Amino acid sequence: MRKAVAPAPANKNEEILATAVRIFKEKGYHATSMQNIADAVGLQKGSLYHYLSSKEDLLFQVFERASGELTQQLKDILAANDPSVIKVRRAIQAHLIQLCNQIDIFSVYLSERRALNTRHYAKVRAEGELQARLIEKIIQQGVASGELATADSKIAAHAILGMCNWLHQWYSPGGRLTPEEIAKIFGDMVVDGLARKK
Repeated sequence: MRKAVAPAPANKNEEILATAVRIFKEKGYHATSMQNIADAVGLQKGSLYHYLSSKEDLLFQVFERASGELTQQLKDILAANDPSVIKVRRAIQAHLIQLCNQIDIFSVYLSERRALNTRHYAKVRAEGELQARLIEKIIQQGVASGELATADSKIAAHAILGMCNWLHQWYSPGGRLTPEEIAKIFGDMVVDGLARKK
């Protein structure tokens, strides 16, 4: 039986990004050199700079990849006409599935983001704060409609993000639960905690 072969990256930039994520996760950002990455993708170190300006630029691209798609999904969920309870569940599911499908990227993102310089870190932090505000607004919609109840929607939003982000510490792609099943469990806990009691 032939061994399955992973699909090749669409282009060299994608290959470099995927390789860097793997090495950052294995060795840590600070212990990884540009030479390590160049060797792994079959380039001379000087040729690597044709694709990126620095190791930090590469790390920042990892962060953008990890967070940009999730932010757009949260915006779409907020704008939808679904009941707020469904929106909360969808927000949790979007976050968890995105994280599980790109577990290496998120692991690097969550463990190495403070390695960025002030300008890049400010952008990363602003993206995280935007995601928190979007979830907060979803909760506020539910409070306004009478579906949800909380003394502090901002704290509730950050609690949801914290719970979801911690998944990278223990999630295993070969584990007994799928991302969807984990999202259902998390959603049940959150919705039960926020649902307005009769």
